[in-house]
Amino acid sequence: MATNAGTSPTAGSPRVLVVGAGPVGLTAAHELARRGLRVRVVDGAPGPAPTSRAVAVHPRTLETFDQMGLVDGLLARGRKNRAFTMFARGRRLVRLEADYRSMPTRFPYTLVIGQTETEEVLREAVARLGVCVEWGVRLTSLEQDRDTVRARLEHADGSTEEYEVPWLVGCDGGHSTVRKELGLPLLGESSETWALADAAVSLDLPPDTIYWAHTGSQAMMMVPYQREGYWRLLDTAPAGRSETPREAAERFSEKLSTGLGRPVQVAEPDWTSVFTFQQRMVPRMHDGRCFVAGDAAHVHSPASGQGMNTGIQEAYNLAWKLAMAALGQAGRELLATYGQERVPIGKKLLGSVRKATFLVQFKNTLAGVGLPVAFTFVRNIGPLRRAIQRKVLGGMSGLLLSYPESPLTTADPLMAVPAGSRAAAAAGRHPDDPGSEALRAELRDTRWSLVWAAQDEPGEAGRVAAATAAAHGTWLSVRTAGDGLGGGPAPLPDPNGLLRRSLDLGPGGWVLIRPDGYIAASGTALTRRGLARALAPLGAAAALPDVIRDAVRAPRVTAPPVAAGAVATPSGTRASVPLLDPASTASPELRDTVETSPRVLEGTR
Repeated sequence: MATNAGTSPTAGSPRVLVVGAGPVGLTAAHELARRGLRVRVVDGAPGPAPTSRAVAVHPRTLETFDQMGLVDGLLARGRKNRAFTMFARGRRLVRLEADYRSMPTRFPYTLVIGQTETEEVLREAVARLGVCVEWGVRLTSLEQDRDTVRARLEHADGSTEEYEVPWLVGCDGGHSTVRKELGLPLLGESSETWALADAAVSLDLPPDTIYWAHTGSQAMMMVPYQREGYWRLLDTAPAGRSETPREAAERFSEKLSTGLGRPVQVAEPDWTSVFTFQQRMVPRMHDGRCFVAGDAAHVHSPASGQGMNTGIQEAYNLAWKLAMAALGQAGRELLATYGQERVPIGKKLLGSVRKATFLVQFKNTLAGVGLPVAFTFVRNIGPLRRAIQRKVLGGMSGLLLSYPESPLTTADPLMAVPAGSRAAAAAGRHPDDPGSEALRAELRDTRWSLVWAAQDEPGEAGRVAAATAAAHGTWLSVRTAGDGLGGGPAPLPDPNGLLRRSLDLGPGGWVLIRPDGYIAASGTALTRRGLARALAPLGAAAALPDVIRDAVRAPRVTAPPVAAGAVATPSGTRASVPLLDPASTASPELRDTVETSPRVLEGTR
């Protein structure tokens, strides 16, 4: 079975500078290094952060960590949360249970884990790939031209360094130097002042849910850590002055006791933070050879725990595209799709976070009276409660995120599984089935995946699959899903047929999955024309060579596998293969802007 779990960087591999060693920068570094690029990670801090801002890893991010091969290390350190319970002035209003039946996933919960522990897992992972964080190294300025980024770095001892690199990824937080140097404005507004604290809490409620408690004038939240008796606390109306740890503990105890209607004793917090959050984002995320991700691109309220999760998704989206472009496996135009896909998601995120912020803090003075009445209906009307559960969870989980309008998406109205949606949903429908396990393993591959459903007589589909594997195997994994019949390349076990059913694949059907696990295209019959159309947005480097067409026309002639772009001649030498028409008419220097049409890269599809 051909797999590509990762490629070790070599001396001639393209180089990338990642600025920022938080979870977003470490995700980018891991995925770039896993694809064979040489990565340097610098961070101006003296060392790893000792405290955690983010504490929630949502289901889609857990799927991402699974594809990165890291999820088990995180699950061992966190607490699985499957419920959200609401109180007002001592009265329990409703308990909303996790309901992911309409969003199949192997991870039907939010993992509560401190950001410091998430970062530790990621640091250990990048170290195994030969990447070590350089602490105390701060980016002070940068400039770029068509071929190079020149970064000025300042070390902890005051010395400076001029570092030239082909690519730079800025994951350096809300005060990002990379963003400022690129002249990217952070547009939006300031918002509320909240307080966070980590403390031991004594109360007679089980730690199997997140608690929201309204005192009658303001709201509090409690999130249980895996460590017994230890909680993350959120106060939406903190004191307007500095407090001692004892004063903070007394204030939290009093408010939580009022909201939950029972004695609550909060110990002196190990850590507190009072901050005014903002709701802002950049209009574009890519300028030349430089990119921004995470808080460097958007900042917002912690109300629904989206910041870190969104940043990790951005880094994962960017890394495979940058690797393909840097390695010459796709055209530079692929890089524009990073912002084209992620900027709209950022806009939607700001809108949803504003709503979540309003609901979490709920400052209305009538809340103590109105909330019990409203949630009596929610609690007693099952369909309404389930609809709210799906709505809330769908927004927070990331499982509904899709790319139907992406230039990389080729829709087929005849297919039940929509292009642009996540392939992991198919593995989540029957998580213990051998076919689901096989797809889960396939999604850990760093390459694209072409999954073709076996049929008794492979015909053109089988020849196209085999020739594609021979031509583009370095970046495209071609698998034959079935029960052993069909004779296609690299069997993907599906003895019960449940995987093919989940992917809506009849005999000869196919699905093309991006390296980040989203479906790019699918069809009822694998043909050279259909596959070429789906791969066209990657540029001429990813075009299907004419040898595939020749294989279809003359199936009895068997050609030995050759590298992409070359074919064996009768004399044994190699000659270049005429490629298909260029995949895109867009300029290789296309800048990623909000105004760019989402279909500008389709070219001659």
